[in-house]
Amino acid sequence: MSYTNLTLHTDKYQINMMYAHWLQGSKDERVVFEAYFRKLPFNNGFAVFAGLERIVKYIQSLHFGEEEITYLRTQEENYKEEFLDELRSFRFTGNIYSVEEGTLVFANEPLFCVEARVFEAQLIETAILNMMNYQTLIATKAARIKQVAPDDVLLEFGTRRAQEADAAVWGARATYIAGFHATSNMRAGMLFGIPAKGTHAHSWVQGHDTEEEAFRAYAESLPDYVTLLVDTYNTLKSGVPNAIKIAHMLESQGKRMNAIRLDSGDLAYLSQMARKMLDEAGLPYVNIVASSDLDEAIISNLKSQGAKIDVWGIGTKLITAADQPSLGGVYKLVAREKNGSYEPVIKISANPEKISTPGFKQLYRIINTSTGKAEADYITLRDEQHVNRGERIKLFDPVHSYIHKFITHYEAITLLKPIFTDGELVYNMPSLDQIRSYHKGQFELFWPQYLRKLNAEAYRVNLSEATWELKRELIQKHQQ
Repeated sequence: MSYTNLTLHTDKYQINMMYAHWLQGSKDERVVFEAYFRKLPFNNGFAVFAGLERIVKYIQSLHFGEEEITYLRTQEENYKEEFLDELRSFRFTGNIYSVEEGTLVFANEPLFCVEARVFEAQLIETAILNMMNYQTLIATKAARIKQVAPDDVLLEFGTRRAQEADAAVWGARATYIAGFHATSNMRAGMLFGIPAKGTHAHSWVQGHDTEEEAFRAYAESLPDYVTLLVDTYNTLKSGVPNAIKIAHMLESQGKRMNAIRLDSGDLAYLSQMARKMLDEAGLPYVNIVASSDLDEAIISNLKSQGAKIDVWGIGTKLITAADQPSLGGVYKLVAREKNGSYEPVIKISANPEKISTPGFKQLYRIINTSTGKAEADYITLRDEQHVNRGERIKLFDPVHSYIHKFITHYEAITLLKPIFTDGELVYNMPSLDQIRSYHKGQFELFWPQYLRKLNAEAYRVNLSEATWELKRELIQKHQQ
């Protein structure tokens, strides 16, 4: 069984719709789908888009091998052999547009757009949402942690609690985009070049006759990378004093101990006392690492209590996004080919927030040239040119349309970039360090009130007047 071919990493109903389109002769009709999320995670002011590299690799590898064809023959739908023959030649031949990884993004704006044959666009929905939703969620969580500890070292320690291997690896990458410094996951380090960091387990200490003996043996094994876990027995009575002995031993060898690690107890008090003991022992350079089910709220509280912690190891609550373990992104049809052009389509719902915005669209970030700050994200139809000509824009709330402002002097940054054209990758994939640097620069574009961890001001996501009118017309049409 192959675990590398992700072509069937999709829902059954996608295959059934492909089959129905094939039977009905509509498989080659062109359509446009958009992926977006309706609500910001964690009640945050922004999200961090991630997952594009994984999606690109997935699109490039799409094919139905004999193993997949054989499995499809076992399905109760009894797909015709001619359909399975069609799948053998399947390749993605459409166009994809996407926001770049590391971009700060907001609710109800298109982040990923697929323009392709319906036969292709339908298949890839599930995988795209799976990859985008998870990685965007974890990158956003990591960014929130980075906000409360901007000058500290942040380590991702979540592998053993992640929802399986892929989540651990790609989650580690998402945290690195958002500003984390290293991961405990060696595979993520190998695949993406993320620095890998680690210490030792409690079992190392338990496996020796004494704590001091365990510390000494570890320091002799890795003398240049010594971080000692000091809470196996008693942090202040034995752990820290024994670590101090080992630090002095290393000094006698011309080396320096890196850190001690606290993994339980009252981290504020223990770090304060440990810092005092280390300083009095002439070891001000020895850092204090803390772990133990940390998140942004706990870190913020520890800092307010005067905790003396230099490095944070964050695991479970980060890699699982424990307080909101799903993003809820959706993939909606917004246009379909009819008589040689695209006809906009809409999804109506009894829940107003679930009504889609029709049409093949573009997304801009409007930067006020007098302040250098973002005024709004602006959604237009693809054929609108007034933004590119620098004409005055009316920014109005699509829900409360009487709330509006005009902007004349602006720079419009195109956010949806071409990724695939006619099935060929045209996007120059940046390195992970380039994505990380780009993400860091994103914060310079926004006023602080939009970035607050709590009670952030809502950032504008506005529709052009033509887009708003189209949506209104289609709502009225389908309500008659």
